[in-house]
Amino acid sequence: MRSRARYLVGRDPQMAEIRQVLADAREGRGGVVFLVGEAGIGKSRLAAEAVGLALGSGMRVLRGRSSTTGPTVPFRPLTEALMSLFRSGRPMDDLPLGPYRPALGRLIPDWSSDAQDSSSMIILGEAVLRLLIATAEPAGQLLLLEDLHDADPETLAVVEYLVDNLEYTPVVLLATIRTEPCDALDMADSARRRGVGAVLELSPLTRPEVGAVIAAQLGTEPDLVPPEALARLWDDSAGSPFLVEELLQSMISGGALVQGEDGWRVVGDLRSDVSTALARGILRRIDRLGPEGLTLLSAAAVIGRRFPLTVLQKMTGIDDRGLLSHLHAGVAAQLVVPDEPSPDWYAFRHSLTAEALLTQLTPGNRAAMAGQAADAVQALHPELPGDWCPLVAELRSQAGDRDEAGRLFAEAGLRALRAGAIGSAITLLSRAERLLSESQDAGRRAEVLEALLPALAEAGNFSEAFGFADNLHVLGSLTAVRLAALHTRLAKVAHTAGRWEDGNRQIAQARALLKAEPDERSTAPIDVTAAYLALDTPGPDRTQLAEKLARSALQAAERHGLSTVVCQAWELLATLARERDFDEATALLESALYTAEQHRLPVQRMYALTRIGGNNWLTEGTTGGLVAARGEALRLGSATIVYTIDGILILDTVLRGEFAAAARAAEECLTVVQRLRLAPATRYVLMSQAVLAAHQGDRPAMDRALSAFADWDGAGAQEEPLTLGLARAFCALMEEDRPGAVRELRAVRDLEDANPSTYYLSGRYGIGLLLDVLSGEVGRSPYEEIAATSPGRMRWNRQFVLFAGAVLLGREGRREEAATAAAEAQALAEAYPTALHLGLRLIAEAAHEDGWGEPVAWLRRAEHHFHGLSVPNVANACRAALRRLGAPVHQRRSGSNAIPEVLRTLGVTVREYEVFQLLPERLGNKDIADRLYISPRTVEKHIAALGTKTGHPTRSSLCDFAAAVLA
Repeated sequence: MRSRARYLVGRDPQMAEIRQVLADAREGRGGVVFLVGEAGIGKSRLAAEAVGLALGSGMRVLRGRSSTTGPTVPFRPLTEALMSLFRSGRPMDDLPLGPYRPALGRLIPDWSSDAQDSSSMIILGEAVLRLLIATAEPAGQLLLLEDLHDADPETLAVVEYLVDNLEYTPVVLLATIRTEPCDALDMADSARRRGVGAVLELSPLTRPEVGAVIAAQLGTEPDLVPPEALARLWDDSAGSPFLVEELLQSMISGGALVQGEDGWRVVGDLRSDVSTALARGILRRIDRLGPEGLTLLSAAAVIGRRFPLTVLQKMTGIDDRGLLSHLHAGVAAQLVVPDEPSPDWYAFRHSLTAEALLTQLTPGNRAAMAGQAADAVQALHPELPGDWCPLVAELRSQAGDRDEAGRLFAEAGLRALRAGAIGSAITLLSRAERLLSESQDAGRRAEVLEALLPALAEAGNFSEAFGFADNLHVLGSLTAVRLAALHTRLAKVAHTAGRWEDGNRQIAQARALLKAEPDERSTAPIDVTAAYLALDTPGPDRTQLAEKLARSALQAAERHGLSTVVCQAWELLATLARERDFDEATALLESALYTAEQHRLPVQRMYALTRIGGNNWLTEGTTGGLVAARGEALRLGSATIVYTIDGILILDTVLRGEFAAAARAAEECLTVVQRLRLAPATRYVLMSQAVLAAHQGDRPAMDRALSAFADWDGAGAQEEPLTLGLARAFCALMEEDRPGAVRELRAVRDLEDANPSTYYLSGRYGIGLLLDVLSGEVGRSPYEEIAATSPGRMRWNRQFVLFAGAVLLGREGRREEAATAAAEAQALAEAYPTALHLGLRLIAEAAHEDGWGEPVAWLRRAEHHFHGLSVPNVANACRAALRRLGAPVHQRRSGSNAIPEVLRTLGVTVREYEVFQLLPERLGNKDIADRLYISPRTVEKHIAALGTKTGHPTRSSLCDFAAAVLA
């Protein structure tokens, strides 16, 4: 009997698709394939067939597998896969990787250095992509990543980058994933929806296919398989190929299925518990290896599904010959297989094999063997680099050494945090904290909490972080300095969550602890956290207090080399500096970015990039920097920054008039941030929803959003002025209620005087200035004062500042300059259509009165925009203004939307446009009349009107113009 079917059964469609993807890659058209299915369904077997096809066609194959032992380790499968390149004998130092080579030091030990790169996951993903392309010649390359469901978040971030960028390369990514809820499965589904990856779902085998598998193993024909054996295996396996093979082995080894002269027949009871039968069958095969073989594989099972031979030999003391003999026997019995991506490593063919081995160990034996395994690893790798550290931590935990296990998990977590792997860090540090919770080493537990608390905050796990606040009293043996540091960490968590009252209480407790013996090194982190809280705590002096605290923290941090505090202080000072000078703010942020990169602080680097992107958005209206920072935050696992940026992007979409897209994005984002209790992000999205409704003149929807905003502690929040200036004031203008808009903008000024804000789009430096100039309340001197401010130069505000300047120039008789200023404002406002047309509507009558610009055309453009936006008050006001200016007002007939914008703004009607469309044919009036079923006299009237409106009085000139417009 064969121990395994010699060919695949029931997977022809999947193999055909894999074969095609590999062929495409050899032609330079790479691809991505995810093999998805439950455990034992045949993913690894299908992947092995794909490897055989690739090797047979001359392609290079790189293989890596995610860890199933203990907590995940950053980048493990990628490191395994890429390390095989260095075993090929080909020189790697001359590869065309350019500036991306240093980034690969995080994955490839041979290229690591003391100054190891800590760049973003995007850079690392691009570095891996370039390495794969550079090593794929001449026949292409297959990258196989198995068990991606066990992969760490950082590996998935790099894989996601590869998924999006392999199309025009000679590289195929093949990954196996179990059908269980996990980030890897979500990524695969997303790739499928975007059309950048294929998801091949492996279904259970059908009954005939199960029969074919049995026949292949028995070496017979399907119709000669005993029917009762087929029935039992079909029922018990549920179509899983692995279970079919294992249960069939159990039937044969148990004597229930035997081979005679006339073929296979059933002679015993086939009914048994599936899991018991599996375990019994596996152990029978292991027993055949002898006592030493059983001991060897039991030791391997304690290490995990994957195990290194060096550690196994050190652990058991077996000689080389005995070790290889038993391993070869285990391979022959289909119990273990060489773990080909990693030399010196083997793996159990299935996790059930390792589980069966562990069931025959007593708890005492298992603990002792785990301790022996840990000793062996530490003897071979004293520094415990890479994934050795969490492996030994897991083994020490199994051995019952909780303190040492906690220490090692803490070390692994801190390493992950330094590498910017927030998700993995939380997993490892949380494990360390649980193990150390019963330890007498309070200092070690405090060190873990100092790292874990901010990591939880970045990931949005506030409830878990705050859960530690009530338990700090159990750490009473700590020094005042260490306990104060923990309260400071909790204060930072509270700030991230938008709970400034809780944060200020934690700061007060930290200061009280240090009151007797204050020192700069301990107070600097307190001061910088207090500065951030001060900026969010309502009060008239909050910006001054925040700046004072931040500068104090900066000076102390620079003296004591506290690089994280230095970055935090510079970032806060940059936020405050925006009101004075954006160049100053940018310089401070660049200093923070440089410090973060120099000291390998990936989280602070992300914050600096986010603030730089925010500044670019405010000054230039561009979102590229924010989108890049969001990608960085997503790959680091910082939920707070991801959704903070999402809120800004939603507001930007609203201001750009993309209302439907903004509504969808806001609804999706709000669902998540409310569930995570991210108060600042929730308030920002609700404010954006209010602005969205206001810019469409939908007061009920705006009021609903603002009511929800108030429920999230909106009073006194930095977003509150925006709810008045960008929402309520604009809604009043959409209702043609200028006095109401002015009242709201006065309220903005009062609010900002009582609670200064670092958000500068509330109208004080923009729409409010324009309304004050139009009403005559603001003249040249105060206008220039506001126009010269840093907020006055922000792109959103600048459009209104320029419109206001045009009005003042017109009043001063400087008509050409006024028209030039208005043209500059229109060009700047092109990205914000509602603001543009509102500005034109507001200045048109002043322009007409002072004799400059194109007020009639402006009003017609505005009327068309607001009519299409279903804002009738403004559209009707534009029509009324046109009548007051003596300009014809075209009727709103069906078909007006088909008129080109250039003609609509000139007041061309639907009927006139019907005539206009025939002018390029240079027909006579009678021919046009016959075509349109109207009288020649009516045609003559329409052509005369068209000549007047377009400025082409001659028929020949009008025909040429029509031909150009309709071309």
